Amino acid sequence: MEPQNLTCVSEFLLLGLSDDPELQLLLFGLFLSMYLVTMLGNLLIILAFISDSHLHTPMYFFLSNLSLTDISISTTTVPKMLVNLQMHSKSITYAGCLAQVSFFSLFACLESLLLTVMAYDRLVAICHPLYYLVIMNPRTCGLLVLASFFTSFLTSQLHYLMMSQLTFCADMEIPHFFCDLSQLLKLACSDTSINNILILFIGTIFGGVPLSGVLYSYYRITSSILRVSSSGGNYKAFSTCGSHLAIVCLFYGTGLGVYLSSAVSSSPRKGAVASVMYAVVTPMLNPIIYSLRNKDIKSALWRITHRIA
Repeated sequence: MEPQNLTCVSEFLLLGLSDDPELQLLLFGLFLSMYLVTMLGNLLIILAFISDSHLHTPMYFFLSNLSLTDISISTTTVPKMLVNLQMHSKSITYAGCLAQVSFFSLFACLESLLLTVMAYDRLVAICHPLYYLVIMNPRTCGLLVLASFFTSFLTSQLHYLMMSQLTFCADMEIPHFFCDLSQLLKLACSDTSINNILILFIGTIFGGVPLSGVLYSYYRITSSILRVSSSGGNYKAFSTCGSHLAIVCLFYGTGLGVYLSSAVSSSPRKGAVASVMYAVVTPMLNPIIYSLRNKDIKSALWRITHRIA
């Protein structure tokens, strides 16, 4: 088949999770509910941080940025899927597909880096409590978030450049509910060996290095906690890490699940279903995990509710 340059392609077709009309109606209701819960939960955490001075600490500053990132990840993929389900359409424009690839890689990388920064914050708080506010001062916290954002932005631009250089044959069907770069590479007619190497390199750097940082931080935290003689002190120290550790396991666990499912399964649709956990469910569960396990967040939300009432 004659390859055609991507800039000449007007649209792609997102095959989604199912072709069954009745199931599509169910999927619309399900994903709309999940998106609304994601928006509400994360916005409440951001509102609690802004409105309650008790939460103006490094930990909650990073948490509010994580919530904003979760909102952005869901907004990158879910609204377009909902529109396609409602309109019984599968099309996405070239510009829209390019935007999804760029923004999804930006916010996924940003979430990984923010989780590492939050692990470092807990490391300093537990291992160096007397110097915590000196080390994690507002300037340092701001620089850590900005560095994470600009690093993620550079990564997203690499993905943008990779996609813009691809050429495609006549088949424009993407077996996914959003424009996933790995699926686009499979549709390309041009040589994608360099692209695959670059994706593997970026995935190793921005997946493996942050995860190694998290594991090292918790190794130091665990060693420090075990040196505390009282069981009450152990519980109090580790309770501040419980929610973060749960979110780390959820984020990297679902990401690894997506990778393994795409590597083992020959069905692209199964890989798309696995991606739902990573791209939709994780951003929804993050605020629930933090609000259920965190007394400060629950108290702040209660004070907000009381003021409104």
